[in-house]
Amino acid sequence: MDIRIAADTAARTPGRPREFEIEQALDKAIIVFSAKGYHGTSISDLKEAMGLTAGSLYKAFKDKKAIFLASFDRYKQVRNAVLDAELQKAVDGRDKVLRMLRVYSDASLGEAGRRGCLVVGTAVELAAYDTEAAERVQASMSRTEDLLQALVRQGQADGSIRSSMDAADMARLLLSVVYGLRVIGKTGPTPEHASSIVDAAMKLLD
Repeated sequence: MDIRIAADTAARTPGRPREFEIEQALDKAIIVFSAKGYHGTSISDLKEAMGLTAGSLYKAFKDKKAIFLASFDRYKQVRNAVLDAELQKAVDGRDKVLRMLRVYSDASLGEAGRRGCLVVGTAVELAAYDTEAAERVQASMSRTEDLLQALVRQGQADGSIRSSMDAADMARLLLSVVYGLRVIGKTGPTPEHASSIVDAAMKLLD
């Protein structure tokens, strides 16, 4: 479910929340779904977290599944924006890989880390039997892998990453690192622990 589609519909239908209200509500729903999982989250949980009445909730979304899919899309929109902003600061391909790993490393720490990654949670809980969830997980992971491969290739082109390695193979390995960081985040790693993983991964680029 596309957030903007939902918002456009909301604008045409009396009584529906406005777009910014939907985005704020989805940000709160993301926290609940990440912490409790899809099956562990009830409509009552969502009403309380999102600050919407049952009437407003069902005017904006068909059911819990629709709220979840919209939350997933919002989650990726926000996380991608954070990552893209960080990559803009980099000086070369190697620095972009490092900054990308650090974005995932930072996300694995503290309360947010223990709450977990919605992509990882969806992959574990829903992707095996829910087509829409599986498609979103696949699209998210493919985007991450493609980006990592592009950054490795950029580093090889500018001389900051060893040219003899296979960029596609390295991207798949780094994909395992970034999502592994989010899984480890559930255990409450220290900043030093998370940083050591990033440091070890970066040595593979030498």
